[in-house]
Amino acid sequence: MMTQLDKQIINRLGKDLPLCSQPFKRMAQEIGIEEETLFNKIREYQARRWIRKFSAALNHTSFEIASINAMGAWKVPENRIQKVGRVMASFREVSHCYERATHPEWKYNLYTMIHTSNKEQCERVARRISQKTGIREYELLYTSQEFKKTSPVYFEKELSLQTN
Repeated sequence: MMTQLDKQIINRLGKDLPLCSQPFKRMAQEIGIEEETLFNKIREYQARRWIRKFSAALNHTSFEIASINAMGAWKVPENRIQKVGRVMASFREVSHCYERATHPEWKYNLYTMIHTSNKEQCERVARRISQKTGIREYELLYTSQEFKKTSPVYFEKELSLQTN
């Protein structure tokens, strides 16, 4: 059974990390618990599979980091998906690599997100990936617009009703 404290912690974990030297300590203080209690609860949530992962995303536009993003769409034989996917994911310029189902109009089944500082570098990375894997059929789809990235918010309405 999920307690009120569990809901508070999960809600807080879904929000931005405080920009300070001890962000988890600050989060624990905001909730009204000790930092060690917060860490113990996070481990418990992972064991219960309530939390699958904890990650942070850098907003590169805030830091004026020039970047070009391209999704590589690759046609990979089914019997090579795992091996090729691991090779593609090993490139430092690749942040994501995942498999998707094909469709009659779209034959690609493996996707990579490639991040570089310009279009020519993206194309070079894709050629290197192609050479290393032997996969020759691919398309590069460049980002034309980035939409605001947000994390899911859990228990916000429920918690706000209890504080009013």
